Amino acid sequence: MKFEFQNPTRLVFAAGALSRLGEVASAHGKRALLVTGGGSVKRSGVFDRAVSSLKLAGVSVVECSGIEPNPRISSVIRGAGIARSEKCDVVIALGGGSTMDASKVIAAAVLYEGDPWDMFLHGQENVHVPASALPVITVPTLAATGSEMNCGAVISNEDSKVKSFIKADCLYPRVALVDPELTLTVPADHTAYGVCDIITHVTEGYFNGVEGTPLQDRFAEGVILTAMEWGKKAVADGSDIEARAQVQWASVVALNGWVQIGTDAAYPVHMIEHTLSALHDIAHGAGLAVVNPAWMRFAAKARPARFAQFAQRIFGVPARPGDELGCAIEGIERFEAFLASIGCPLRLSQLGIDAALLQQYAEDTLHIVHDDQGRLPGCPPMGESDIVDVLRSAL
Repeated sequence: MKFEFQNPTRLVFAAGALSRLGEVASAHGKRALLVTGGGSVKRSGVFDRAVSSLKLAGVSVVECSGIEPNPRISSVIRGAGIARSEKCDVVIALGGGSTMDASKVIAAAVLYEGDPWDMFLHGQENVHVPASALPVITVPTLAATGSEMNCGAVISNEDSKVKSFIKADCLYPRVALVDPELTLTVPADHTAYGVCDIITHVTEGYFNGVEGTPLQDRFAEGVILTAMEWGKKAVADGSDIEARAQVQWASVVALNGWVQIGTDAAYPVHMIEHTLSALHDIAHGAGLAVVNPAWMRFAAKARPARFAQFAQRIFGVPARPGDELGCAIEGIERFEAFLASIGCPLRLSQLGIDAALLQQYAEDTLHIVHDDQGRLPGCPPMGESDIVDVLRSAL
């Protein structure tokens, strides 16, 4: 293993932590752009509580609402324009992963005179990696993306129908204020999609990383088992604050860099799903629930021992000497059964997607990310026909 690790984000985790937003934000700015999504934070009263805390601490508020579930670059441009004209000096994300991702890019776009889409990999020769951004504070209202404590963001371009990502050190939030009480009103379906997203974040590294990372394997397995145990409880009873807290913590840990450190992992499942949600505007976690098991069946043939380990450690599947692939497939089947048990879709048809554009999905995915042989990085790497076959198997 060869790696460096630093995560500068300060984490404040507690039920009721929202009351500390003003205290936390006032150390980073005095005029906040408060970024929100479709209105649920207002209906629940969370928005008013956040504004009250900020004003009590002497932080004035400028609102930027309406960030989409698959956030659009036009919303980023709009938000950056508001922050610039209103002379905001801190950006606060109050919402789910989409709101947090948009807020990070808004914070960088305020200080960039060019097109913010330059910051995203979409086949261009040069990518502008931002070196500076306004301070960002994240206040997640959904346990899913882990965006609250990392330096990445995913944004869609509605004109080109491309969904891509950005990573830059300046995008690390200064503070992640994580209050599990804010997730109590999340409906069962999106709770389930969030659980799937959490699990997929760690299975990407688990199955696509280098060999010889036994501690990271155990980290990943711990996150998966925790998300499964407590996620099922949170789906069954949304008011279960203990379940909400455990799932929220799993979400943070799954993508703050700690689990994946040293694995040098690729994210083929996420890359394929990004293409689907860019074109069809489906919920990200729902798309992952379909793509991940289908991809697992493909990848298990190349790495049966790794998938057999997953089956044995996560689901207690008995070892099958001489038949690691059979053991692996049983584990994948049990994983699918778990996803179904919490209400996740398992087929593309359940998302309204048919076979008409399979080739385009493959081409679009590889246009964004590919190795020097034109393949989607992963274990194993995937060519166009591999991606098409995986998606066809999920119809």
